[in-house]
Amino acid sequence: MKAMLLKKPAPAENKPLELADIEIPKPADNEILIKISICGACHTDLDEAEGRLVCSTYPMVPGHQVVGAVEDKGKNVTKFKNGDRVGVTWLYSSCGECNFCKRGNENLCPDARWTGKDANGGYAEYMVIKEDYAYPLPDTFNDAQAAPLLCAGVIGYRTLRLAQISDGQIIGLVGFGACAHILIQVIKYKFPNSPVFVFTKTEHHAELAKSLGADWTGRSFDKPPALLDKCMDFTPVGECVRDALSNLQRGGRLVINAIRKETPVPPLEYDRYLWDEKEIKSVANVTKADALEFLPLAAQIGVKPTTEEFPLKDANEVLLKIKNSRLKAAAVLKI
Repeated sequence: MKAMLLKKPAPAENKPLELADIEIPKPADNEILIKISICGACHTDLDEAEGRLVCSTYPMVPGHQVVGAVEDKGKNVTKFKNGDRVGVTWLYSSCGECNFCKRGNENLCPDARWTGKDANGGYAEYMVIKEDYAYPLPDTFNDAQAAPLLCAGVIGYRTLRLAQISDGQIIGLVGFGACAHILIQVIKYKFPNSPVFVFTKTEHHAELAKSLGADWTGRSFDKPPALLDKCMDFTPVGECVRDALSNLQRGGRLVINAIRKETPVPPLEYDRYLWDEKEIKSVANVTKADALEFLPLAAQIGVKPTTEEFPLKDANEVLLKIKNSRLKAAAVLKI
């Protein structure tokens, strides 16, 4: 089968992915073989390619927003049949035995494995995964639309769950990229009485936010019309943490959805930014429940991300576009 292999990390300009022929994997007893049609590409893939996120082994097939159909299955598989359309997220597997797994926090499992980092992912014609870590996809979405929902959508939904919003509370979204433009559609559906204030640095994203129902837009350091009860930060910018806390109401909660902050979080004066029982919560990866709850909800709401489609062989060019912010929409690779 054709696959884009990461043999060793290198700058995106050096084209670290190599198109190669490798064997089609065989599913184990509890695994399904997926014939992949689409795989999304995002900043996490760029981090892997350039070595900021280190794979557990090389060569590795990246890609964790996988859409395809069941081609074959192991003898113990009961959830899917051949031909079923399925999706795969960042969570490839977990131990199932630790306290985190038992309470539904597979995302915190010490032995969790991540798709395209610890096991071959979706930049290929086929992949295998345990049936419990693949998810049925509603017919509402075509394959290209479904791919971003498996990453930006699912992790955005986890952020929303951790924010613990009540209808009527004032909500802030800092950064308006892939996650936030999906999440605002969910917020407007689930919390119709909650004003949404969007903080973004580009006029294009501000206009998109307004078209999707934002009640106010500004920069992260601007003062919104009212203090926020809950705020979600999707940026890699450390200063946004300070800015969000300065706009947070007493007893408010800030949820940070970022693998890392590319610039440091500045010193925070306790009495100015953290007193009055303000909370900070981080988001780490996703759980099975996040995907199982979000995908049907997104179908019910009618969430449909905008995508740009590229052939698999152009994966290096796509990573370079991501690095240089030259994409107009979520990137997907057609396999």
